[in-house]
Amino acid sequence: MGQGVHMQELPGIGRRYDVDLGSSSRRVSVVVRRDGTRDLYVFTSRSDEPTAVLELTEEQARKVGALLAGTFFEA
Repeated sequence: MGQGVHMQELPGIGRRYDVDLGSSSRRVSVVVRRDGTRDLYVFTSRSDEPTAVLELTEEQARKVGALLAGTFFEA
């Protein structure tokens, strides 16, 4: 994976991607399940407990990903 992104297989579930945000207290993890569902975990402290968790469908994840990549959507 790219620098700052680590992938781990989750047997029977899918894959987990951990994104290093340049601080030991800030990170994001994304679990991509075999059924296409994505779970987004946001960590803002050194705790192992996430500050926020979102479950996204494949379509929702693509929309969020496009926004983060800089794609513009008109209403």
